[in-house]
Amino acid sequence: MMLNDIKQYVKDNQGIFHIFRFNGIRNQSEEFVGKIIGVYPAIFTIELENKLIRSFSYSDLLINNLEIT
Repeated sequence: MMLNDIKQYVKDNQGIFHIFRFNGIRNQSEEFVGKIIGVYPAIFTIELENKLIRSFSYSDLLINNLEIT
């Protein structure tokens, strides 16, 4: 996928609950449920079930650090 395709995919899925899997450093992975609430030129924000907000860059999706299921 190209970066513009990823940005469009994130925009299309804004406001819909998804399961996200974040693959962090040292093979640590974290899974959480949330919805995309903000779409910006360089990042997007996700509101988790417990009302916390996390931000990710589109490159996290591009290099598979973040997966949307």
